[in-house]
Amino acid sequence: MGSPKALLPWHGSTLLRRVVGLVGRVVDGPVVVVRAPDQVLPALPADVEVAEDPVEGRGPLAGLHAGLTALDGRAEAVYLSAVDVPLLHPAFVRRVLGALDGDDGQGPADAVLPEAHGHRHPLAAAYRTAVAARVAALLEQDRLRPAYLLDQLDVRRLDEAALLHDPALRTADPTLASLRNLNGREDYERAHAEPEPAVSVARFGTLRPVGVRAPVEVLASSVARAAAAVGLELDRHVVAAVDGDRISGDPDVPLAGGETVSFLSAEAGG
Repeated sequence: MGSPKALLPWHGSTLLRRVVGLVGRVVDGPVVVVRAPDQVLPALPADVEVAEDPVEGRGPLAGLHAGLTALDGRAEAVYLSAVDVPLLHPAFVRRVLGALDGDDGQGPADAVLPEAHGHRHPLAAAYRTAVAARVAALLEQDRLRPAYLLDQLDVRRLDEAALLHDPALRTADPTLASLRNLNGREDYERAHAEPEPAVSVARFGTLRPVGVRAPVEVLASSVARAAAAVGLELDRHVVAAVDGDRISGDPDVPLAGGETVSFLSAEAGG
């Protein structure tokens, strides 16, 4: 790739900042970033936790174990994501996590594994935190492939049809671009050159121009870029919400295709 994936620029942000922001908007617990020894990370939101992977080069199971250990007693399940998936959509994370608890009527499972585009995706999957002991045992045995873990679990496998059975995901990400990894420099440059997500911007109160009623569609990867696209300056006087959920004052909160970001004056928003 030529430089660490986590630090690669992405439309005013970085790959890692974008992915943690997208996942963080779905989960109701902490977001944990696992880094290798001495790995440099970009700026991240204050509520993102960093866990250390004590031994470099042991692969994704070691990273999963570090993350599960950091969340011990604080979460019952996790969504595991690679860093190089900037086209990840929150609707995909919701679909995978929902299947873990049997929202499709099949009952709960130990893990949910997407199988699409001709591949299994253990780094875009959901796991019970209770599997940590099994992961630790595999690491002790130097059995480092995710397949060794999955062979021991009750796994719900979601193929493309099963993933897209969810209407929200089918609308938001019909091609399952959420699973598109940037494995090489050409992959990154090709994806970065594509248009930013199409999102709707709604303005209320004194922020809405005279005569403008309906939201306008813009191309923007973050709240800051959506504001700039309609000529708004983000400051303490402006409140933003994404799909109705008020967000923090962080302008780098990422956006995904089909979402609506709303702006109103802080005074009006209370």
